[in-house]
Amino acid sequence: MNLQNEPKKSLANYARYSGMAFQMAAIIFAGAFGGLKLDQWLKTKPAFTITLSVGSVFLAIFYVTRDLLKKK
Repeated sequence: MNLQNEPKKSLANYARYSGMAFQMAAIIFAGAFGGLKLDQWLKTKPAFTITLSVGSVFLAIFYVTRDLLKKK
């Protein structure tokens, strides 16, 4: 066991997981913002905001799950 590689590995894991968190936040924000703007443009009730927000949450979960299951 090489103890010099442990800090590098933990830093790499930290960067990987914090990157996933920012990716999730960006996807969800984009979906909610897009739905809000679409509702404003079409002058509808928040149907698109809700639909795109929920869809973007599922999309974000999909991407994070795919990244977690990807071989290192």
